[in-house]
Amino acid sequence: MSPMDALPGAELVEEGLRDLARGAETQAALLVSIGAPKLRSLGIAVPETVLANPENRLYALLAGEDSDAAHGRYNALIRRLVSYERATACAR
Repeated sequence: MSPMDALPGAELVEEGLRDLARGAETQAALLVSIGAPKLRSLGIAVPETVLANPENRLYALLAGEDSDAAHGRYNALIRRLVSYERATACAR
């Protein structure tokens, strides 16, 4: 286990990277697609092909599962991504 694995949100970003690499549209893949520019600037190897319009697609996916909770869940996922990005920036 590397020190980067202990960062907040690391498991979600790792899952998203794996999902993107295999072409799957999942919550994690869409989240990594949203954060791709920042993640790349931090030295994270994000696949070149990310999902288009990830913000709207993530919200639609969440709303399809539970429309009442979609907004809160979307914001929680974005907060986890931002936490990971900030922690990564500090760790490097």
